[in-house]
Amino acid sequence: MIEFKIVDNNNAIAQVSKLAKNIWNEHYLPIIGNHQVSYMLDKFQSEDAIGQHIDEGYRYYMIFYNQVEAGYFSICEKGEKLFLSKLYILKYFRGKGIGKQAIEFIKSNLKNPVIQLTVNKNNSDSLAFYKNIGFEIVDDVVMDIGNGFVMDDYVMEMAS
Repeated sequence: MIEFKIVDNNNAIAQVSKLAKNIWNEHYLPIIGNHQVSYMLDKFQSEDAIGQHIDEGYRYYMIFYNQVEAGYFSICEKGEKLFLSKLYILKYFRGKGIGKQAIEFIKSNLKNPVIQLTVNKNNSDSLAFYKNIGFEIVDDVVMDIGNGFVMDDYVMEMAS
C-alpha cells in the first residue's frame, strides 16, 4: 500500500533530508558527480533548505510503501501551473508504481491545469518515466546554481 503524508514538523523535515542524501548518493553520483551532489544536497535538500521551502509555500510529502519510507515529493503553485519541484524514490522501491501513483495523487488533489517540472538532461531513467506517463518536453534551461555548478535541464509539462 502506498501512502502520502504531508511534511509538517521538524522530525519529518529531518526524515526528508536524510532520504534525500540516500537517494541522491545512489542515483545522481554518476550523472553529476560527487562535488555537485554534495553541494546540491547542502543547498537544496538540507533541513534548513527544506524548512525555508515550506515557509515559501512548497508542500512536501513523504511517500510510504507498506509503511516503510520510500521517497518524497515537493510541489508549489506557480500561477496556472503546479511546479513539481522534487519526486525522489529510493532505488529499492523504483518500478513498483510509486512515482505514477504520486503523480495521480497530485492530479486528483490539486486544481492546477498543468503540472510542470525540470529534469536533468542526462537523467535518462527519469526522462523515460516522465515521458511514459504523459509529460512532454516544452523547453530546456541551464541555470547557474552557484559554486561553478549549473543545472542543465529539460522543462516538462503534463495537462492534469
